[in-house]
Amino acid sequence: MKTEISYRFESSQVANRFLHELKDWSVNDVKTRLFNGGDSVKVMYEHDESGFDYTITELDDLAEKHSGKEV
Repeated sequence: MKTEISYRFESSQVANRFLHELKDWSVNDVKTRLFNGGDSVKVMYEHDESGFDYTITELDDLAEKHSGKEV
């Protein structure tokens, strides 16, 4: 199942830091893109249906580390 989640950050610079951390992310294979003027990041990934998928929790934690909020 395909899952999408979006995060907004204080600035496009912070959004880019988050985006670059996800390029080498080991939790799950994610696709990302900037939107909304560059201060937001949309993350898309395949949900692992074999059990509990921790991807969303890990994304939330990483976004929080960069003061990002889910939108």
